[in-house]
Amino acid sequence: MTKADIVERIATGTGLTKIETKAVIDGFITTVSKALMQGESIELRGFGSFRVQHRAPRTARNPVTGEQVHITARAVPVFKPSKELRDAVESVHAI
Repeated sequence: MTKADIVERIATGTGLTKIETKAVIDGFITTVSKALMQGESIELRGFGSFRVQHRAPRTARNPVTGEQVHITARAVPVFKPSKELRDAVESVHAI
């Protein structure tokens, strides 16, 4: 699903125009991005949380050449789904 698909579905469900819906989605993405860049966490009850996770430096190996490669420490954005979302997905896609 693309951002355009999300805009289409939300616009259809809410009665807002696609332009209004796209503006809201763009605003949401910008707000979440800026908050993560400032080191803040975002929690959406019933959906999940976004936060920044710090990864330690490590040594990896190039699978083609076998050469060791140093990977520096970095901060990455992560999403953790809520229990409600995990349970809902599992109930639909139960194996």
